[in-house]
This record gives sequence, C-alpha cells and structure tokens, in this order.
Amino acid sequence: MDKKPESPALSPVGREPLSVIVAGRIRDAIVSGQLPDGSPLPGEKELGARFEVGRSTVREALRILQAQGLVTGGDRVSTRTPTVNGRGAVSSAAFALENVLRLGQVPLQDLVSLRLLIEQSALALAAARLDDEGRGRAEDAIAEMDAAADDIECFIDADVAFHATLIDAAGNAAYVLVNNVLRGTMAEHLRVALQRAQDLPAVTAKLNREHRAILAAACAGDGSLAAQRVGAHIRDFYEQQVAHD
Repeated sequence: MDKKPESPALSPVGREPLSVIVAGRIRDAIVSGQLPDGSPLPGEKELGARFEVGRSTVREALRILQAQGLVTGGDRVSTRTPTVNGRGAVSSAAFALENVLRLGQVPLQDLVSLRLLIEQSALALAAARLDDEGRGRAEDAIAEMDAAADDIECFIDADVAFHATLIDAAGNAAYVLVNNVLRGTMAEHLRVALQRAQDLPAVTAKLNREHRAILAAACAGDGSLAAQRVGAHIRDFYEQQVAHD
C-alpha cells in the first residue's frame, strides 16, 4: 500500500467492477502482511486518490472486504476508520456460492427472485433504521450516478453502493451476507443490460428517479412503500433482460 497502483492494472478486467478490483488490491496487501492485523486503513479520500476511483467505489470495496471478514465494522463497514481484521475471514462456503453464481449455473430469473426477497424485506426494515449517515451515503451514490453520464462502470459502482447502503440499514447480517454474494453476479447482468440500451441516458435517468423515490419512502419511514418501490424497480428493469436471456 506504500505505492500507488498503476492505472492499467485497475482498468476493468474480465468485466470485473472497479470496486472488486480495488477490494482485491487491498485484500492482497492484507494477506501479504503489508497491512498488519489491527491496523487502520487510509481514509476514503486517500484510498480514492491512490486507486484513482470515486468514493462510492471505495465504499463498495470496503463492504466487500467486510463481507470477507478482512475489515471490521460489525454489520456494516465504517468508512471513516475501517480496520484490518485478518483473523476474521468468513468461511469458504460463501465464496463457493459466489463462484457458482458467477459461472452462470443459476438462471437470472432465479437470481432476481432471490434479490426481490432480500431487498424488499430489507427495505421494510430499513425505513425505521436509516440514519443520517446512511441517508448521506445513499444520496452520494445517487449524485454519482447522475454524474456518471455514459460511464457504465461508474454508474454500476454507485448503483451497487446505493442498494447495499439500504440493505445495510436493515441491521440484518444475513441479508448483508446474501447481498454480498449476489452483488458481483447482479452487477454483471446490470452491465449487459446497460450496454444493450439504445438510449443509455434515458435508461439511467429513469433508474435514478426510481432510486430517489425508494430513498424518499425510506426516509419518510414508510417501509411498506419503500419495499413496494424497490420491488417494482428491480422487476421492471430485469424483466426484459430475463426474456432476452
């Protein structure tokens, strides 16, 4: 972590999200001993500068590391003072499940159904638990999606961060774990759908209007409406993708 990684190594490889690449770099530093157990990680701003990525990408990378048990944070990562927790790596079962999903052995329609179960349940709880910090993270992610323009990778990282923030707010560790397993595979399906879009700005603008409506319901404490809106948001977007596949 003493030297800034070279930019070419951080370009999307094999369609991996930037957040996954950044998480892999930090994980390598932890496993190699460059970042000792118990040591604090640099702040979001410094990590973003080192890896030449946005703050949402850094946050998502930290969530990935937290899910793998390599960074502390309880049920969610504290992006202010994340700390290396090298002895807390989760069991290999979660990674095996993610590999199965990434290899395409689970149909998209089944993944969408699972995601609906997780996110609608999570949003019903998150509405009563979303604090100012969580709201700020969600708003930051929406702003980054607005600013992404035709940069699909930046939009995907911010989109994943938005949904992860609301799921984290539910306070259910099982939801967070399953979402962490799903996120890489679902990000790939999102990427394919955006690449196919004939009018990308119109598609992303619609998605962000829906993101704002979901967040508004959660901030108003209406869990039922937030769950309903996130369900419609997911179903409507992936319906054509499922039919195409």
